[in-house]
Amino acid sequence: MTILVTGGAGYIGSHMVHELVDAGEAVVVLDNLSTGFRFLLPTSVPFVAGSTGDRELVARTLRQHKIDSIIHFAASIVVPDSVRDPLGYYRNNTMNTCSLLQTAVENDVGQFIFSSTAAVYGNASDTPVREDAATVPISPYGTSKLMSEIMLHDTSKAHDFRFVALRYFNVAGADPKGRTGQSTAGATHLIKVACETALGKRAKMNVFGTDYATPDGTCVRDYIHVTDLAKAHSAALAYLRRGGTSATFNCGYGRGASVFEVIEAVRRACRHDFPVDIGERRPGDPASLVANVDRIRKTLEWHPQFQDLDTIVAHALAWEKRLPGKRESAAG
Repeated sequence: MTILVTGGAGYIGSHMVHELVDAGEAVVVLDNLSTGFRFLLPTSVPFVAGSTGDRELVARTLRQHKIDSIIHFAASIVVPDSVRDPLGYYRNNTMNTCSLLQTAVENDVGQFIFSSTAAVYGNASDTPVREDAATVPISPYGTSKLMSEIMLHDTSKAHDFRFVALRYFNVAGADPKGRTGQSTAGATHLIKVACETALGKRAKMNVFGTDYATPDGTCVRDYIHVTDLAKAHSAALAYLRRGGTSATFNCGYGRGASVFEVIEAVRRACRHDFPVDIGERRPGDPASLVANVDRIRKTLEWHPQFQDLDTIVAHALAWEKRLPGKRESAAG
């Protein structure tokens, strides 16, 4: 059995690849390297350069490597960018997923794990938010992912095809072994931005809005360690292999931290202050998103290990310190 990981050279995808290789799985990566990096991957893993929308390339890859499962990460993920370029997000996230699904079905790939997002909930009226809550996304990014979830449901009804959609909350941290982490220049992930600012890689960082209906006025998010998230995918794959029916799960810890609380955690980790500017709200940002995680804990054999904001920040900061050397080694 061989697993295709799309977007496997990206932040979350590369953690997934290391997790699978550590478990002795056969893995193939498909990535167009628009935001991913080969140096994040084990050298032993076959790599295919290209897009999930290239049906001929994907079909050839599925046949050549005898793929029986797909873990699909490849996507555009920046909420404000999706507001500026909605058609680009629908093309890359929704249309390419449709193409990938069609090629998978035509080549008898019956197990599919989809990288979805809490952005499908929009401004959730109740928090922690359950999987059966209303899905009313407020950004094209969230809508593009919800469209893909709908396609997965319909495909599973029409074909011998089962899926797990994992709705991520805010993914953060880095591989505790230092092999991979968030490496994209200009990334918008809050913890990465704060770590870059703490290390002098940015002159300052911005807080977008302090007038939300939250305890300190800043957005509240459920931060999940990227290694725990990768293990949730492994648990989802094991569930499908046992014959589990198609399902959707929230991926978070069930508690939130505000933007100001994250900044304070980074200050504790680096032991000094750094410049923070207060700005206006960004379009598409809900006030609070925290996961109800009852379903995933009851259904999957998933046991998160890093449920602590200070640990998440410490791993992210350690990677940020290591990253220049990783880039230089790859270039050399």
